[in-house]
Amino acid sequence: MSVGISIKHAVKRYGQNTVIPDLSLEIQNGKLFTLLGPSGCGKTTLLRMIAGFNSIEGGTFSFNDRIINDMDPGKRNIGMVFQNYAIFPNMSVRKNVEFGLKHRSLSKEEIKQETDRFLNLVHVDQYADRMPDRLSGGQQQRVALARALVIKPDVLLMDEPLSNLDAKLRVEMRTVIKNIQRDVGITTVYVTHDQEEAMAISDEIAIMKAGVIHHCGKPKDIYQRPADLFVATFIGKSNLLKAKLFVTNGRCRVEFLNGYEAEFSNIRKEEHREREATVSARPEELLVHFGESAQPKDGIRGIVSDSMFLGLNTHYFVDLETGEKVEIIQESRIDSILPPGSPVLLTLNTMKANVFDADSTLSLMDGVENVAGPAASDQAGRN
Repeated sequence: MSVGISIKHAVKRYGQNTVIPDLSLEIQNGKLFTLLGPSGCGKTTLLRMIAGFNSIEGGTFSFNDRIINDMDPGKRNIGMVFQNYAIFPNMSVRKNVEFGLKHRSLSKEEIKQETDRFLNLVHVDQYADRMPDRLSGGQQQRVALARALVIKPDVLLMDEPLSNLDAKLRVEMRTVIKNIQRDVGITTVYVTHDQEEAMAISDEIAIMKAGVIHHCGKPKDIYQRPADLFVATFIGKSNLLKAKLFVTNGRCRVEFLNGYEAEFSNIRKEEHREREATVSARPEELLVHFGESAQPKDGIRGIVSDSMFLGLNTHYFVDLETGEKVEIIQESRIDSILPPGSPVLLTLNTMKANVFDADSTLSLMDGVENVAGPAASDQAGRN
């Protein structure tokens, strides 16, 4: 039976070093939830606290309404998939998957039936009698997944399960994991530092840094309306431009270093005041105008310094008149690619770009859901 996971005010210390200062999180029953962040941010530590492999110095961990803080790991009914597969090299594929069922009150027929079911589910049934050293990395990871699921755990925990695979296999396996998790419907907590992987498979993502959750939400929401500058720059690519926010008759406009102004109609009303700001624009959110005809304040002028052709799109690297550097993405032109030295004029898609307070680094935009709490705000202010 799948469960929801509730974490309230979790604290983790190693001696005098506090890795997780005060973390609260709700993971819904049946969801694939990803902990995402740079190395050392505490995501694997939190996963191991859920599993019972790490001690808990403060707070409450619950599966549904059952507190698990002091529960033995073996009684938490979790399945675990590790980075290094951790399948037994001296056992066949079938025996690896059967292993967890041997310690349960099941007949031989039931064990075979359940093993066959999950071998089929992860598409390794044809390798049932092979030894692990005759399998590819992707096939070994499928076996590890089958072994974790066959015991019908309440929670599936996955710690960087694809990091040892090559790029093509990672893409293949994340589709496998997403489809199987959806079919089985088990609550899954997935740890990765790979932003694209997290975006591709997750129902929800928590972005972590230094033991603090900066934003928790659906991948689309996090990408389009990040809660702070750390999230904006960690997820995908963002161009950061210095600016100043002005408010006149209830209307907000942002002025860039060269005097170009853009009006934003989607800044929260409680944030309507003059201040220093940072504008974050994805490469696809900067609009490119070619030629010399525009007036100086129509946009920000720049010179193409380099380009990178990637098939459907071409990435341009532009030195702006403000002294800033940006990357822009344009659909590849049939006739030509702009050579270095080409002049361009950039304007902003104000419905998609984001504005942040320069001091706190927090978002000023409407539509920012599940903004990180006070601990994250304090942390953002220190960064």
